[in-house]
Amino acid sequence: MNTTADAIAAIKKELGRDLCIMGHHYQNDAVIAHCDISGDSLELARRVPHIDAAHIVLCGVYFMGESASLLAREGQTVHLPEPDADCLMSAMIPVRLARRVLEQLALTGRDIVPVAYANSSLAVKALTGEYGGAVCTSANAEIMLAWAFRRAEGVIFMPDKNLGHNIANRLGIPENERHVLRIDGRGLIEPASQPLDRKLLLWPGACSIHARFRPEFVEQARSRYPGCRIAAHPECRQEVIALCDAAGSTSFLIREAARVAESAPGSALVIGTEENLVRRLAERHRDKCDIFPLSHAICPEMSKVTEEKLLNVLEGIAGNRSEPLRVAGNLFEPARLSLTRMLEVCGK
Repeated sequence: MNTTADAIAAIKKELGRDLCIMGHHYQNDAVIAHCDISGDSLELARRVPHIDAAHIVLCGVYFMGESASLLAREGQTVHLPEPDADCLMSAMIPVRLARRVLEQLALTGRDIVPVAYANSSLAVKALTGEYGGAVCTSANAEIMLAWAFRRAEGVIFMPDKNLGHNIANRLGIPENERHVLRIDGRGLIEPASQPLDRKLLLWPGACSIHARFRPEFVEQARSRYPGCRIAAHPECRQEVIALCDAAGSTSFLIREAARVAESAPGSALVIGTEENLVRRLAERHRDKCDIFPLSHAICPEMSKVTEEKLLNVLEGIAGNRSEPLRVAGNLFEPARLSLTRMLEVCGK
């Protein structure tokens, strides 16, 4: 009986070099199995400009497809298996509100550069480019914040306050030099009452998955797995990261799992991030070490992408029926600028 996997394999063979399937690490195993390239946001962004295929299929959430469209070559098309897969964090920063806040900050007379996390909309990336800023990922946030501070006396980091706090700790920026902005639907709440002269201003957003990890989860893991090592993603609260042995991007966590498997066979590693990745790492290194999730954490948006939806979009491409993702013309250049600044600073 012909399975979904068989049908996908057949279309991949038919399209050959005209097709490249990319997938974020948080995708489920059934989808990842069909990907030609898998990675975190930074790795996927880095790889797009070097892809020769006519069609790129991005298995991930919507903003990742937008980023791929910005970096794709002329004539290439980018397709999403599930266009409704969004990032809840990116929804926490509507571009109209972000523009209003940047306008209010400009009225203070301070030179403030925006740095937008990759988990933001195309429109927010365009706004960031317009204001002289750049995009970052969790893998290069420290580099990009340092870059921004060389350009201006202040930085607004949008939208993940937890990542912002954790990177500030790495850069040695004290708590009294940071401020989480108080915002409502009209912009800054009573700007005169807020310490807008602080070095780092943080948008009050967070990842709904990583924010659910709490300090007691770390304590419970140490009790459950005596002698374990605990590593977590820096989108977790700084109170959680402070109790962990290590913290880093998705790519860092993958490397950390491989390192522990080789250097400490028989040991236990607990990882605080999206569970699809943790389970995949546990299976990959099961003969050398035990890997456990810090807590149950599945991203509902990433889960919207399924093997069946991947097949549907591939059938559409093969039959010239699939509608590629399109970027609004007025947003293209400033959004692309914010992305290319990141790639240039990080040496691609």
